[in-house]
Amino acid sequence: MVNIQELLESGVHFGHLTRKWDPNMAPYIYTERNGVHIIDLYKTSAKIDEASKALQKIANSGRKILFVATKKQAKDIVAEKAKSVNMPYITERWPGGMLTNFVTIRKAVKKMASIDRMKQDGSFDALSKREKLQINRQREKLEKNLGSIADMTRLPGALFVIDIKKEHIAVAEAQKLNIPIFAMVDTNSDPRPIDFVIPSNDDASKSIDKVLSYVTDAIAEGLSERKADKEKAKAEKEANTEEATTEEAK
Repeated sequence: MVNIQELLESGVHFGHLTRKWDPNMAPYIYTERNGVHIIDLYKTSAKIDEASKALQKIANSGRKILFVATKKQAKDIVAEKAKSVNMPYITERWPGGMLTNFVTIRKAVKKMASIDRMKQDGSFDALSKREKLQINRQREKLEKNLGSIADMTRLPGALFVIDIKKEHIAVAEAQKLNIPIFAMVDTNSDPRPIDFVIPSNDDASKSIDKVLSYVTDAIAEGLSERKADKEKAKAEKEANTEEATTEEAK
């Protein structure tokens, strides 16, 4: 359950200067104070609940949720939260075509794996010093940009974005492919392309941390339900096999 007081203490309600606002955010604005828009936290709370339920379902279905945040104050928080629920994330530069040209991105990830194999089977040691240096540099660059999505073998079931203005390329690619977009949307952004809008301060690390805590808790719940369902199905299957074997023995 979302706690309004906690949202308030984390500064989730602080929007942008009124002159920088996007009129499409009007339904989520409570008031204006000292030239700054104040977000209606009751609406934020309802939207976090709505988004959490949907994300829980996606996680339960076994699909991945890709987190996207390349701004400085969000990067570390997003990496940590996404890792905690074993979800992929992009916190460096968004690789153009990450979704619309997923096959090429997968090839780059495979290249990373093949370099790792070379190091394990000893063929890397046979290379010249210069070649080793080149390959290591290539591996580092791939790791920096794509390491966090190495386990993402197919397109994600959803995108979770922080700052849709900054990540507009990611939003456009997801829209093109009809991938549901969840996002923290501040008062200076147009919420219309977003499927699940969470009206909130997307600039302060405390606010980002707070909203993501609710979201990742819901994802964790979806994952543990999935695990429990799988274990239950496995136990039932074993019980049925045992029963059938006993019947045959008779």
